[in-house]
Amino acid sequence: MMEPTQGPTLLGVDVLWVATILSAIAAGAVFVAIYAALSVRDPMAKRVKALNDRREQLKAGITASTSKRRAKLVQKNEHADRIRTLLESLKVLQDSQVKEAQTKLLQAGIRKKEWAVGVIFGRLILPLVIGGFMVFVVYGTNTFAEWSALKRYGLVAGTFILSYKAPDIYLKNKITKRSDAIRKGLPDALDLLVICAEAGLTVDAAFHRVAKELGKAYPELGDEFALTAIELGFLTDRRSAFENFANRVALDEVKGIVTTMVQTEKYGTPLASALRVLSAEFRNERMMRAEEKAARLPAIMTIPLIMFILPVLFIVILGPAACSISDAFLNGNI
Repeated sequence: MMEPTQGPTLLGVDVLWVATILSAIAAGAVFVAIYAALSVRDPMAKRVKALNDRREQLKAGITASTSKRRAKLVQKNEHADRIRTLLESLKVLQDSQVKEAQTKLLQAGIRKKEWAVGVIFGRLILPLVIGGFMVFVVYGTNTFAEWSALKRYGLVAGTFILSYKAPDIYLKNKITKRSDAIRKGLPDALDLLVICAEAGLTVDAAFHRVAKELGKAYPELGDEFALTAIELGFLTDRRSAFENFANRVALDEVKGIVTTMVQTEKYGTPLASALRVLSAEFRNERMMRAEEKAARLPAIMTIPLIMFILPVLFIVILGPAACSISDAFLNGNI
């Protein structure tokens, strides 16, 4: 019987076998990419579906009674009050911490101010739970017995620090994502405000119109404009509505818009011209940020180029020659 011929080898590994596995991985990646491209969902579909369901419920009269809604609200407030009482008894609750946490929650898009006590409570309870569990794992079991004392202490200390900072890290991440989403839509929002102002609409009506037009493209910005328009309608001091808008968004651009709106309300300066200048500045800043990212791209691509692209290129170019040399030495030795 004839023995099956062996394919070319490199360092004792069959090249055809490795190529088959890599081809299978590449084919699987292609299928995953096609599925991801075909299964893209509309980000507004869930919100529109919820609004339609609520509208149908109101038409059918299937709504919760006022007493039930009041009971749920009182129950939530009771939980927050219990946590507040516990923190005050432990002397770890300060008004400045509560205000800071409430500001971060608003900037993250969370409207419930009572959750500020929950954030402070999380800073207290997470180190006790997660850190205590890590202390038990490190010093009470043999899981990290081969580690030195310094490494084990560093692991425990890092766990305590991360668990304490976990609520702030989570809020900071949400604030950053929300601020980036709002920053993208600010130039378009200012252009629409300019059009509304030149058309003769009041500031309240202009904010309502911008929120309606930009709600689908920029949901976060649309929510903020809609809430500001509502506050402009019922607050006695219109300046407070603009200041609340600036406090809810952690962006210097929004603070500039608020300053312009306040000066316009106070001194009666033309609103359209001031907003047009701000819109041009924001578009220039967006272009500068894009150019900055493009300028950083060569330096960022250096490490992936060295780690992933160049080795593959060397294998493709030098692989056949290495296989031929290896086969030649093997045949010569035989």
